[in-house]
Amino acid sequence: MSASTTQSKLGVGLIGAHTWADKAHLPGYKAHERVELMAICDLDPDRAKAMGEKYGVKKVYTDPEKLIADPDVQMVDVCTPTHTHLPLSLLAIAAGKHVLSEKPLHTEAAPAFDAAARADAMGVRTKLGFTFRYSPAIRQIKKWIDDGTLGEVFHIHGFEQNSQWLDPQEPLRQITPGVDRNSLIPASIVGYGSHLIDLMRWLGGDFGSVASTMKNFIPERIVRGEVGLQKIKVEDGAVALVEYQSGAQGLLQTSYVAVGNYPGVEIRVYGSKGAAVARLISEFGTAETLKIAKAEAVEFIPYEVGADALPPGTTLNTPWPELYYRNLVRHFVDEILEDRPQECTFYDGAKSQEIVDAIIQAHFERRWVDLPGIRA
Repeated sequence: MSASTTQSKLGVGLIGAHTWADKAHLPGYKAHERVELMAICDLDPDRAKAMGEKYGVKKVYTDPEKLIADPDVQMVDVCTPTHTHLPLSLLAIAAGKHVLSEKPLHTEAAPAFDAAARADAMGVRTKLGFTFRYSPAIRQIKKWIDDGTLGEVFHIHGFEQNSQWLDPQEPLRQITPGVDRNSLIPASIVGYGSHLIDLMRWLGGDFGSVASTMKNFIPERIVRGEVGLQKIKVEDGAVALVEYQSGAQGLLQTSYVAVGNYPGVEIRVYGSKGAAVARLISEFGTAETLKIAKAEAVEFIPYEVGADALPPGTTLNTPWPELYYRNLVRHFVDEILEDRPQECTFYDGAKSQEIVDAIIQAHFERRWVDLPGIRA
């Protein structure tokens, strides 16, 4: 199945009727005039039915394979627990369906690269849920880099940090059974880092080498499903240095314990002609801010993105999960229906995971780790 410019609407089926689907995915589809919400699936039939009724979904399933096989579904949205992302995505690809998956596609890079190749072979589109690529501020910085406004890029600094787990009483989730709790367990670099790496790679190109340090700051925490504080060495802060293949320098930091609000993303780009700073941090009802400076006028001044940069019906006061996901949906639907170039694909997810793995390796081996070049 290939993209068609004659198709007027896209039939979407979503798997996983949980909170994130309700806060981000489903509002994005509901708001798009060229989307038909054909089906929803959840193992809990009551949850699937309730979410389906809320968003006017036509069909309700409890078996993901039946949703994927539905001929009225052209695109499958995988909004399920991490370990199910890859197998469900592969089923959709094999059925000739376009597929959007929440990140990570897989916790190893090789299976993700394989899935990307399978999708290309089947002629279907893929998109990974890297939410922050669809920030209007980030997309404006990308335009400034591409059109030369910022000149040659020298430095890219990326931060994703908030105080989500500063309180040890806030239960940790997704602790792998049987993991060695006496050794440092990569966490913020995996959960937050993959988003940040995708942004930094999209803006600056492929990474050449990385060096890093990771640390556990809160030694005892509540773990979901367990009683009392547990001694567990979760990595709740990581810093990496980046040498880009272009020659630019990068600095990356992720943290679960840095005081601040969601989503906690900040990107700074410094070039030969100018610099830009985007803060994707919900403060005082505004989802994000953007500032720019020029080499001849070094004070940073606010920049207002135009209405065309926002999904219809939104403002910068729209809650960030809905704002960014409505933009993501808008771009993916247009890519499919109008045969536009692909962006933020499973390949990009695999590259992000490859870099996460290198940053972890660099910490444990206390050295620079080189990244592979661009894969065919």
